[in-house]
Amino acid sequence: MSTVTVLTSATCSYCVAAKSLLLKHRVDYQEVDLVKGGEQAQTLLAQSGQRTVPQIFIDEKPIGGFTELVQLLNNKEFDINQLPIL
Repeated sequence: MSTVTVLTSATCSYCVAAKSLLLKHRVDYQEVDLVKGGEQAQTLLAQSGQRTVPQIFIDEKPIGGFTELVQLLNNKEFDINQLPIL
């Protein structure tokens, strides 16, 4: 089973939207706050190559932000069953 990690910020509306979308699809995820996440948050940010949040990772592989998450979940070829379910 894959793992899903979402790098977020408390004041980010797209972070809220990404988490809501994952919950709507019943995907279990780990949230890492950019400010409170310390070294783990900085490592994830470096892995993503981006400076914005949210950043979503599946099995530690960056898939992008909210827009990319929407595209992935709407992709008919993507098997959502590989993601952890609540």
